[in-house]
Amino acid sequence: MPFDAHTQPLTDIEARVLATLMEKARTVPDSYPLSLTSLVAGCNQKTTREQVMQLSDAEVLQALEELRGNNLVFESSGSRTTRYEHNFQRGIGVPEQSAVLLGLLMLRGPQTAAELRTNAERWYRFADISSVEAFLDELQERSEEKGGPLTVLLPRAPGARESRWMHLLCGPVDLSQPAAAPQAGALGERVAQLEAQVAQLQATVQQLCTELGLPMSPPGQA
Repeated sequence: MPFDAHTQPLTDIEARVLATLMEKARTVPDSYPLSLTSLVAGCNQKTTREQVMQLSDAEVLQALEELRGNNLVFESSGSRTTRYEHNFQRGIGVPEQSAVLLGLLMLRGPQTAAELRTNAERWYRFADISSVEAFLDELQERSEEKGGPLTVLLPRAPGARESRWMHLLCGPVDLSQPAAAPQAGALGERVAQLEAQVAQLQATVQQLCTELGLPMSPPGQA
């Protein structure tokens, strides 16, 4: 039986675990399959994630158990440490290109076709935006016999030039409200990180000036 997101949708945690395995299989193949420790760290990354999560080992293990039951993840053998790998493409029944797009949507949230093409660079190189759109359309028109649609085109957000796509692996999405651009939260997080780094650098410089007996000009003054 093909995976049916309508009758057995993934939870947000299951989607994060599955997509993280898909990402690491392509971006760090030497470290794949993943141990539980590496998988939890990957799920909790603060970059290239929308939304940022803070999952525990127990939460990830529970998600892995559910995904194994749906034939989407399995344990690899031949290692002292239990390691996990995904079975997404075969378990869902989609071609490689579609699997890449769904994995990115699970990791990064709603994206335009252009954003997906850019973000897919380390996973798969699409020839152009039209090829990305073709696979998204195919996923949106997926027949009920194969498990139903797996993507949907969201209403255009206010001020946005293009509409964004979203996956349906976690069940239906509310189309009554336009999706906000995900970059806003990511940008705010990046600004906060940069501010913290600047503050740390200023403190370091102040300490060095104090140790060397040098005066330190207030910020903004030469």
